[in-house]
Amino acid sequence: MTPIRDRSEEKGRSHVSGKQSLKFLPLALLAILAGCNSSSPVSGLSLGSSAQPAAAQAVTPVVQAYCPQVVMLEQSAIKNAYAGNAKDDPAKLIYRASLSEATRACTANDTTLTIRVQAQGRVVIGPAGKPGRISLPINVEVIGEGDKVIYSQTQSTAVDVPAEGVAQFLFDKADVSIPNQMGGVSTFTRVRIGFDDATVKKSGRNKR
Repeated sequence: MTPIRDRSEEKGRSHVSGKQSLKFLPLALLAILAGCNSSSPVSGLSLGSSAQPAAAQAVTPVVQAYCPQVVMLEQSAIKNAYAGNAKDDPAKLIYRASLSEATRACTANDTTLTIRVQAQGRVVIGPAGKPGRISLPINVEVIGEGDKVIYSQTQSTAVDVPAEGVAQFLFDKADVSIPNQMGGVSTFTRVRIGFDDATVKKSGRNKR
């Protein structure tokens, strides 16, 4: 025979089971809500009428320019001065001057590129020379495409040679200015520096 169960007992169990499921319902809801809040708080929401878009940052125009390399020719990086009309006579050598370690720095605006050129130099007194002040004419040229001379100017640099007969000096020319536009500066542009023997002819010349 099939046993007969007390219906009141089953109702009691059903009532308890219902209470237990209701007891755990808030925890389930919290888990679901926590999962929803893990994304961006404004995701899927439209901005209200009072919200304003982020202001665009002001952009400062950037002036771009190529800073030309400095080159020195071997024949113009050394200057020998002789007494009288002598030439290549070691006994008549007054001094020997040389340039090395040239560098440059550039600043630019919309129209002009300004180059500061510097180079280390050395003077050695020869048998026909004596310590004292020596004026060295140094030429700076800016050469463009096709070896076109854009700028050329000679600047005298005074060097005081001590009794030891040897002096180091720094050549500094800060005002080499050329156009910062088409036909002025390009990757073919270069700065050439060297001693200028034709001082009277080239001094102060400035081609632009």
